[in-house]
Amino acid sequence: MALYEHVFLARQDLTAQQVEELTAQYTGVIEQGGGKVTKTEYWGVKSLNYRIRKNRKAHFTLLNVDAPSAAVKEVERQQNLSEDVIRNMTIRVDELEEGPSAMMRRDGPRRSRDEAPAEGGAA
Repeated sequence: MALYEHVFLARQDLTAQQVEELTAQYTGVIEQGGGKVTKTEYWGVKSLNYRIRKNRKAHFTLLNVDAPSAAVKEVERQQNLSEDVIRNMTIRVDELEEGPSAMMRRDGPRRSRDEAPAEGGAA
């Protein structure tokens, strides 16, 4: 079976509970197709860079999937028909990332745009 990272964006007016139900529904579709979801991450509500179907924000969810391509295509088909899912993307990967994804990690302290760069900055 192939390994995939699948991200979908749900409408901003859904509750977190409704997004969890959607995730459970799509996980069930993958399991019926002979695959399994190895990791699920809910990234929360984030602002979009541009409007998608009149939405400025969306709920982001990541699924790491080990499944045949037919199961993944069925999930994508159902998401394309759903009015609650505004966008989805599936990428085939060589290996699934262990631990938290880059969106969930906090690599050191973040600085604001107004702060001057540390040493070596342009004068």
